Amino acid sequence: MPPVYRLALPALCLSLILPCAFSVEAADPAPAAAEKPAEEKPVERQPLLERSQEETTALERKIPAQEQQQLQAGADTFLALWKPANTAEPKGAVIIIPGAGETVDWPQAISPLRNKLPDAKWSSLSITLPDVQSDAIAPRVMEMPPTLKAPETGSKDSTTAAPIEQAAGGEAEVADKAIAETTEEQSKAAAERIFARIDAAIAYAEQQSARSIVVLGHGTGAYWAARYLSEKQPSQVEKFVMVAAQTPAAAKPELVELTPTLKLPTADIFYMDKPLDRNAALARMQASKRLKSSAFSQVSLKALPGNARAEQEQLVRRVRGWLNPQKAAD
Repeated sequence: MPPVYRLALPALCLSLILPCAFSVEAADPAPAAAEKPAEEKPVERQPLLERSQEETTALERKIPAQEQQQLQAGADTFLALWKPANTAEPKGAVIIIPGAGETVDWPQAISPLRNKLPDAKWSSLSITLPDVQSDAIAPRVMEMPPTLKAPETGSKDSTTAAPIEQAAGGEAEVADKAIAETTEEQSKAAAERIFARIDAAIAYAEQQSARSIVVLGHGTGAYWAARYLSEKQPSQVEKFVMVAAQTPAAAKPELVELTPTLKLPTADIFYMDKPLDRNAALARMQASKRLKSSAFSQVSLKALPGNARAEQEQLVRRVRGWLNPQKAAD
């Protein structure tokens, strides 16, 4: 074969191969384009559970089934723990309302009371509260547009400083009003859900033929119980117990305004070793005295650091003594 043909043959083969390769590469993206819509289909996510719902699921696995009750409050189904009194003639039922971040079997106050009150002839019913945003509302920071800074010298430019400051002040007032309105709406919505659950608890206690119904609130649970009793004044509830009561952040009215309005015997149990709690308890007592409320009484406890069992036994003994006055010397 002549040398000229030998040089031309590889070039000819290459010219035949390259168009085929390009056509294959051009054809490859087509299937990917066809599959692309399937890949972009949004994934449906299940709504997140409230913290209280997650804790309820964990408790249902370890609490005896005979103590568990699923109560209905509007659209909410919630867990309650019922323990009947260990006597043929129970005195009544105590509805226990936990505070923020606590469960129906919380180791402080809630579990000791619900488990030991049946030995004092009182049935116990502890209920789950919904997650309440107003229990820990952080102030929102509104992003404000940067204001112009007036120069230190020069009378002409300094005249613009006053209008700018007035505009910033007006925007701040609008922001504060928006925050206050949001907080009030959140508190009202939370109160409606909590009140519905307390209603359901009272109805259940009545179904169990409770002769007397007592409401006991711990921490912020005492605030919501006091607000419920003040606003609704249910005739079924005969007594009220507050334990280490606290007012949720930004909640209105405050607890010191609610306690004087209560029309039923109320025990305010607080820890005297904690200055803030002691001062708040003093304010509640003074407010009750100003209205000559003879149904309000206080019981002070000592905190026992490092001895949680003795501290809880002290609480149970004081609550039992107030519910059963004839056993106060036990």
